[in-house]
Amino acid sequence: MTIEHTTIGGGCFWCIDAIFRQFEGVISVTSGYSGGLSQNPDYEEICTGESGHAEVIQIEFNADIISFDLLINVFFNIHDPTTLNQQGNDIGTQYRSVIFYHNEIQKQYIEKIIPELNAKNKWHNPIVTELKPLEKFYSAEQYHQDFYRNNQGNPYCNFMIPSKLEKIKALYKKYLIK
Repeated sequence: MTIEHTTIGGGCFWCIDAIFRQFEGVISVTSGYSGGLSQNPDYEEICTGESGHAEVIQIEFNADIISFDLLINVFFNIHDPTTLNQQGNDIGTQYRSVIFYHNEIQKQYIEKIIPELNAKNKWHNPIVTELKPLEKFYSAEQYHQDFYRNNQGNPYCNFMIPSKLEKIKALYKKYLIK
């Protein structure tokens, strides 16, 4: 088994966490914070938008079952990578589109795929996804972990997540947990 990790942010971590838990080969998804200067940030600090950290998820996956390339393809299909510091009504640097690469291979793939996606004109504006090396990942508080599954009645989740889940079911059915 080849275990790898990727750390990505595309808006609220509750939404992207729920998406990536659906894929065969994903071992774990941890919601957290990355990209800022403060040590051991908490949710209150992140919500100010002044910490420099983004809400992210760290995915541990079996690369023998699911590829980094596929995970990044999913990432670009479930959020708008062209809006700076915003996903829908979530506004602030903590909601920026960002990929924290774990190694040079991941970096090279992202540097290659972004121009290719821009050339396809899928979006009306160019991709603004930030690409940075992962320096430090801080796990979010326990109540944020697997938030959607554990909070089925949450209005925000019920408004935002079901349409994203339907989209991945339509686009990636063969890769989902049976």
